[in-house]
Amino acid sequence: MQILAVADLHYNLPQFDWLLQVAPRYDLVIIAGDLLDGASFVTASAQMVVVLKYLERLRELAPLMVCSGNHDLNHAYSTGERYARWVPYARSATAHADNDSFEMDGVTFTICPWWDGEIAKKAIDRQLTAAAAKRAGRWIWVYHAPPSDTPVAWSGQRHFGDAELSAWIARHRPSLVFGGHVHEAPFVRGGSWASRIGSTWVFNPGKQIGDVPTHIVVDTEREAAVWFSFEGAGVLDFAADAPAEMYEMPDWVPAA
Repeated sequence: MQILAVADLHYNLPQFDWLLQVAPRYDLVIIAGDLLDGASFVTASAQMVVVLKYLERLRELAPLMVCSGNHDLNHAYSTGERYARWVPYARSATAHADNDSFEMDGVTFTICPWWDGEIAKKAIDRQLTAAAAKRAGRWIWVYHAPPSDTPVAWSGQRHFGDAELSAWIARHRPSLVFGGHVHEAPFVRGGSWASRIGSTWVFNPGKQIGDVPTHIVVDTEREAAVWFSFEGAGVLDFAADAPAEMYEMPDWVPAA
């Protein structure tokens, strides 16, 4: 299975257009949170309408998985805890979103929402526990925040990771976790686009301006990944301890 993973598009419509162009080359497309942009002059409600239209088109081109990020929260419980009420509207027969756990091609997938308080945090814990009991072979998570105290959570000045995710990874030991949130991580000293916790590889493609998002391509059969950005590229063999710089395109990567 070849997976294309992006995150933190933040309502950059040319980057959504790029996804529409390349999605048919992959077996699965993952958008790991922050589809909207809280700092945009476009209202959140208008952004949701536009992004949902993009997701409708994407899911016709390739299987799609989407999780919410902190910029995607648009509704609140009576407790004041916020959540992304709109993201589940992206679901279809070929698209999965927040709170879904399912199997595809012998791989178990779990998609977690951004948690803003105890309601969502406890729901994620129950979701992961239930999925762990049914997992079949490789287990892949989509979760916007990176785990705490890891290179994929390093901004260059401090870590912005999620300690709860670190604990869940230690408990359940998924195969791969796709996230984002810390835009600078792949570009700063001490940061990275990929980090290993035990046997689990965690990915954060980072964020860049322009028409093409930073992105990661994973081949689950070859157990390898590549990362692309305007500032450089990287390659990872899952058996290695850390990713390396990439100087030559692997022949298994779909043509750009």
